[in-house]
Amino acid sequence: MSSISSFAFLALLLVSSRWEPASAQEAAVGFSYVVGSPTGPERWGDLRPEWATCKNGTMQSPIDIRHENVQELPSLGRLMPIYSRSNATIQNTGYNIKVEWENGAGSININGTEYVLVELHWHWPTEHFVNGRRYALELHMVHKSSDRKIAVIGILYKLSPISDLLLTTLTKAIQNVTGTLKEKKPIGAVDPRSIYIGFLENYYRYMGSLTIPPCSQGVVWTVLQKVRFVSQNQVTLLQNAVNNEFKMNNARPLQPLNGRPVYANCGA
Repeated sequence: MSSISSFAFLALLLVSSRWEPASAQEAAVGFSYVVGSPTGPERWGDLRPEWATCKNGTMQSPIDIRHENVQELPSLGRLMPIYSRSNATIQNTGYNIKVEWENGAGSININGTEYVLVELHWHWPTEHFVNGRRYALELHMVHKSSDRKIAVIGILYKLSPISDLLLTTLTKAIQNVTGTLKEKKPIGAVDPRSIYIGFLENYYRYMGSLTIPPCSQGVVWTVLQKVRFVSQNQVTLLQNAVNNEFKMNNARPLQPLNGRPVYANCGA
C-alpha cells in the first residue's frame, strides 16, 4: 500500500452531517432489511422524500473493506478516546437495541474535532465486510460533535466461547427491554471503557453515511481492524430482545465504494 498526502482526506472531513435518525416508530414500521420486500433496503430512498439519499447518495455505508483498496495514511495517528462512566438508558427501537447516555460518556478527537460518545447499538450480522468476509456482530459507537457532525466507531465480533464484557454487564438490562418497544429504561451508569479500544489499535477510516434512513452522508467511519469475540448466547440475547422481522438480520447490504479512498493508520 502506498503512503499518500492527508490533504484530500482532511478535506473530506469538512463535509457536514446532521444527526437525523429515524424515530423508533418509523424504524419499526417504515423500513425493512428484507431484500425484495416493498420496504426493503433497495427501496428506502423511494419511501420518503427525506430518505432520497439512501438511493442517490454516492458515499453510502456499509462497505466491503478490501485490502487492495486500502491506502496507508500514518498521519491518522492513534485512537485516544477519553471515555467516562455516565448514566444511560436502554431502548428496544424495534430494529436494534440502543444504549444512550444522557449527557455523553466522554469523547474522542478526530483531526482536531471533538466528538462526544452519545450511543451504542448493535447489528447482526456485521454490516461492514473485510476482504469479503462477514462476521456475527457489529457494535456501533456513535459520536456527535458540537456542530452536529457524526463519527462512528465500528467494532466487528466473531463467534467464540469467550463472552463480550460489555454485553455481559448489560445482559439483565437487555432482557428487561424485550417486548417494550420504544420505551427508554434507565439503567444507571454504563462505562464505555469496558469496550477496550486501546491507544494503539489499528483501524480503517473512510467517509460514509448512516446505515439506516435517512442515510445522511458525511459520517466519519472508523472500523477497528482487530476482530473481537462474542458468544452465540449473547448474539441470541440481542435477537430475542428485538424478536420481530429484524430478529435474524438488521444489517444493511453493502454499498458501492464509488471511488472513495479507504485509509489505514498503519499497514492493514
